[in-house]
Amino acid sequence: MKNFFDNTEIAFKLKSDAELDRAYFLFKMIAHQPLVKMGTAITNFAIKAHLPVEGIIRATVFDHFCGGVSELDCMKTVDALYTAGVCSVLDYSVEGKETEEQFDAVVARTLKLIDFVNEKEAIPFAVFKPTAMGRFDLYVKVGEGKKLNPDETKEWDRVKNRFNTVCEKAYELGVSLLIDAEESWMQKAADEIVEEMMVRYNTEKAVVFNTLQMYRWDRMEYLKELHARAKEKGFIIGMKLVRGAYMEKENDRAEEMGYPTPICASKKETDDNFNTGVRYMMEHLDVMELFLGTHNEDSTLLVLSLMEEKGISKDDHRIWFGQLYGMSDHISYNLAHKDYHVAKYLPFGPVRDVMPYLIRRAEENTSVAGQTTRELTLLSAERKRRKM
Repeated sequence: MKNFFDNTEIAFKLKSDAELDRAYFLFKMIAHQPLVKMGTAITNFAIKAHLPVEGIIRATVFDHFCGGVSELDCMKTVDALYTAGVCSVLDYSVEGKETEEQFDAVVARTLKLIDFVNEKEAIPFAVFKPTAMGRFDLYVKVGEGKKLNPDETKEWDRVKNRFNTVCEKAYELGVSLLIDAEESWMQKAADEIVEEMMVRYNTEKAVVFNTLQMYRWDRMEYLKELHARAKEKGFIIGMKLVRGAYMEKENDRAEEMGYPTPICASKKETDDNFNTGVRYMMEHLDVMELFLGTHNEDSTLLVLSLMEEKGISKDDHRIWFGQLYGMSDHISYNLAHKDYHVAKYLPFGPVRDVMPYLIRRAEENTSVAGQTTRELTLLSAERKRRKM
């Protein structure tokens, strides 16, 4: 499959000259790790000190990487993306909640979001994070198989009930639901709940999608074991494949606590593991549906080649491509231009509450070799093209 992602006219057709210049400036900043660290420290201080910085943040990094402060605020962006054939996944990106009231509030918001998604053809998926439904430390304790005290047992039951409430609503309305992956030491418990939801609701198609972080060397084994259980129990596997977003934290914790890191030893091993997962899922589309969450051109082209080889149509509902809003527009818009299913993850939420997500995104970009350089090269090419 020939690489067609260099068409910057298609990639950036929704960006004004001012937005193109802003994107170039932001990625130039992100390219310098010391600037990222200094900028995040200053931003964290300003927010904690309640300094009036929201306007500056909103006009720069927030508007580039986020859709808005609420669902309705996102609709201008959602509608604009859809004119180019790109769908949206509204992602309420508020992190670090710890109370039962906050978790219940997320459930209520997610249920409303599912209703919202059901009415909008441009938004084919809803999404949430496991730790939006329960305490991180509780997932860890359950995953490690430790005995819960009576209060924790009731708390864990409430977590499972929150998952079920949301998944049942998605099932009733026929809305697909993406559940994000998080740190490895809490993921086992999350995987177990999501599999329960798949058994219950993925009887005819994938309503519930889990996420596999393929920078973990153990994820292929998990996928194969899940496949065996799916065949035995008769459910469809919905799976979003990503490389992963917590690499530095994973390696640091493994070193600190003296266990082998769950992360692949090199970028190449991660790429090979990811592509192995892609091939495996493409071989088993009878019981699997794939959401390819990647900014990697080679992995995207691999899926396109396999689709062509197997005679799979571009509009097959079992295969979706996804990228984050504000990144890899050259992949998203060029895929959509050729009529593949594409969706942008569109984070939203109050500016101050979304900052932890934005900081993590900036730090992730500095640690991914070549990602920022590729963005800058394409943005530069489009700026030159427009001046010709």
